[in-house]
Amino acid sequence: MDEASLRADMIEGLEHSIGEPIEPSVLTALQRVPRDPFVDDSPRGGAVDGDDPHSLSLETVVRLVTALDAHEGDAVLVVGAGIGYSVAMIAEIVGARHVHAVDIDRSAVVTARSNLDAAGYEAALVDRADGADGLPAYAPYDRILLEAAVIEPPRALREQLAADGRIVYPRGAGVQTVTAAEPSPPEGSDGDDVSAVGDDADDPAPVGFETVETHGPARLQPMLVEGEQPGVERNRTRREDAEHAERGRRRRHGWEQDWIDWDDRI
Repeated sequence: MDEASLRADMIEGLEHSIGEPIEPSVLTALQRVPRDPFVDDSPRGGAVDGDDPHSLSLETVVRLVTALDAHEGDAVLVVGAGIGYSVAMIAEIVGARHVHAVDIDRSAVVTARSNLDAAGYEAALVDRADGADGLPAYAPYDRILLEAAVIEPPRALREQLAADGRIVYPRGAGVQTVTAAEPSPPEGSDGDDVSAVGDDADDPAPVGFETVETHGPARLQPMLVEGEQPGVERNRTRREDAEHAERGRRRRHGWEQDWIDWDDRI
């Protein structure tokens, strides 16, 4: 079976698992973005969420990118570049030069850059940064996508979103709901153009935001903070003890620490 047939079967299977047709822009991206540069498996599928923090299942990628509702020319920030596949999907929709991605794991940044180059999306920027801080140098963003589970998006990310923008994130712990939130309409406006999922009192969106769309479920790794990336001791006490010990080892000891005033001693 050729790759085109495999890809058609993959898309049909995705629509069956999601339970609805795939949005046209997302469908086009699925058809155009090659899988081989990003994963070793066939075009049929992808990783299972939770098995690899850098690789999401195709079903989750489709849900995230669909909820993002990005359009050509939108400035997009992706927090959690991973293997770069979802970055490529978004680049196919909005244009590679409009996509910025960050990842706290340096090895993931290298992998994502390499994969995007191989797939023809080298114009997408991928930088090593703490996702909780966003990427203020290129703000504001029309769309922000978090590829890590949070209860609510960090304040820095919310502040880097355009006034009429949208932020998408897997909300919750354990099994999450893919959530799209937008800034709440100013007081006094009727807000008829925004269809919120629930009343303000029941909406778990951050203050100043309202939930406009949900997809689910998803099971992504929680958002990491500085010091929690792979290869770094995750227990803060042990990590800080080791850092103090290392600084102590490098510190000079003995007589060289004492200033000797030779004039007083002669």
